[in-house]
Amino acid sequence: MITGILTTALTLLSLALAACLYRLVKGPSRPDRVLALDTIGINLLAMIAVLSLLLRTEYFIEIILLIGILTFIGTTALARYIERGEVLEHDNSERNR
Repeated sequence: MITGILTTALTLLSLALAACLYRLVKGPSRPDRVLALDTIGINLLAMIAVLSLLLRTEYFIEIILLIGILTFIGTTALARYIERGEVLEHDNSERNR
């Protein structure tokens, strides 16, 4: 019974991932696309966790952590780019010399 539930969860997460991919491509604005990209990362985390439970293994934990960190950094960088137009701040005092 647990296998059927996990398979159903994996299927529903795949459908959610497809919906987010659609929003990423057709999003009307950049913030919508950033939100879709962040949601794709979260869905991937959930899919890997369900797959780990389905296969009864612990080897995917490191992958889950890595994708979580990369998703956070990517979302933060894209949000900063949308807000300021640049990802990294430049020190303008050195350029003015």
